[in-house]
Amino acid sequence: MAQHFVRAGWSSRSSSWHNYEVETDWCQLEVVPIEDPNVLLNGVVDPQRFDELDSEPRRLGLRYSLELYEGDGTLVRESQA
Repeated sequence: MAQHFVRAGWSSRSSSWHNYEVETDWCQLEVVPIEDPNVLLNGVVDPQRFDELDSEPRRLGLRYSLELYEGDGTLVRESQA
């Protein structure tokens, strides 16, 4: 999944044995494999660009869960494909 973000111009780095961080100027995400072929995307995103973020892996037909939280840890929005 991280490779798809890199191809779209995002930066990426390994954050653990299996996880990656992907980042652009309006978003920073942790890409966490949770169950093959699904991944969890969580991190900091400009709330006005949530739909833009959600559309990229969906357009590629990738399976994922995306969660948007407030600064206090409250879940604001989520999406799955």
